[in-house]
Amino acid sequence: MNAMTTRDHIVAAADLLFYRQGYEHTSFADIAGAVQISRGNFYYHFKTKDEILQAVIGARMADTRQMLAAWEAESENPEDRIRSFIHILIANRADIKSFGCPVGTLTTELAKLNHASRTGATELFSLFRTWLRAQFCALGLEEEADRLAMHILARSQGVATLASAFDDETFIRHEVDQMCDWLATIIDSAGSGRQERN
Repeated sequence: MNAMTTRDHIVAAADLLFYRQGYEHTSFADIAGAVQISRGNFYYHFKTKDEILQAVIGARMADTRQMLAAWEAESENPEDRIRSFIHILIANRADIKSFGCPVGTLTTELAKLNHASRTGATELFSLFRTWLRAQFCALGLEEEADRLAMHILARSQGVATLASAFDDETFIRHEVDQMCDWLATIIDSAGSGRQERN
């Protein structure tokens, strides 16, 4: 492995361990063991666990931007794009049942620790909020766009938390269907309102 590849492996291993074990309960030794490198090689890339955390948050931000860009490329329809967001609960259901939402769990843990990187972790939610708001604006719902974006974010977080608590995949599928029905109703109501004004 070259230096850049080694660093990427460290960040990927740390990301997975922070998600499954929590940031506080993951040690340097855990990460080094997962990557199977010596402590000296490890310290060449990262001096502190906080440096690794910052790199993990940066990688998650980059991955999220890439995912949102892919949804943009896949469909010109904002409703379909929002449905793509909703359906990540289905796509990630196995991990969600076991560990919850990776964004929500990290943000909550760092808030409890009053960690300096909590703001960076929250930026992941902000990225989704801004993107969802843009989709609702594209649907002609500018006045309500931020409220609707926050609603769908909050509901998806609630679904992830309860699905993990009860280890219930059926609940995830039911709630995803409900969220999609809610979205269709919101869009239909907006269309009816525009027709009445015209």
